[in-house]
Amino acid sequence: MTSTVKRRSYRSDVRAAQAAATRDAVLIAARDLFTSEGYDCPITRIAERAGVAVDTVYSSVGRKPALVLAVIDMVLGDTDQPLPAEQRGYVQRIRAASGAREKIEIYTAALAHLLPVVAPLQEALRDAGRKDPDCAETLKRLDDRRAGNMLLFAQDLRATGELREDLDDQQVADLVWSTNSAEHFALLSRRGWSPQRIGAHLADLWTRTLLDPEVWISSGRPPTAR
Repeated sequence: MTSTVKRRSYRSDVRAAQAAATRDAVLIAARDLFTSEGYDCPITRIAERAGVAVDTVYSSVGRKPALVLAVIDMVLGDTDQPLPAEQRGYVQRIRAASGAREKIEIYTAALAHLLPVVAPLQEALRDAGRKDPDCAETLKRLDDRRAGNMLLFAQDLRATGELREDLDDQQVADLVWSTNSAEHFALLSRRGWSPQRIGAHLADLWTRTLLDPEVWISSGRPPTAR
């Protein structure tokens, strides 16, 4: 009896490992193709790259909206797996920084690096969502999740004692959420702004708008100094 249980447990472990390896292959293929070819890359190309059937892509991860969301989380985490916000390297660096200005500069530098990759995928979800309810729902989940993360960022800034007292945390979060959006990035990109210029603009905007003026005036350097 014990031997039978062990064999079944072993087979179950092997199947679980095989399923995880298949999912990893699908996710990596989706990341590589979506970030190089865009949202219009067909699922058949992802399946071919991963060495699996199209049905396996759907069963291991989901339809294209789920794949895109997973890829966004992989890019933001700079890993081969979707990573929650609190485990991402730049988020941990933000939380470890002592001053609000340093936290802002870490975050905006990360955005300058990440938005060129993730913003087009978010915009593609928005466009597809006009006809596909799953895409619209995925984008809403992404926007809502990002809003929640920005509230945590606002609370982290508040803990430094350097935010303006006339702004509450939700106001701070909403301003950051709206200006670090794919839409804002796309508008400035169409005007010829580079990602680095957009990052510097956000650092300047948030420093001047959110922080107590004494924080950056008394420091002797303007908000745009890097």
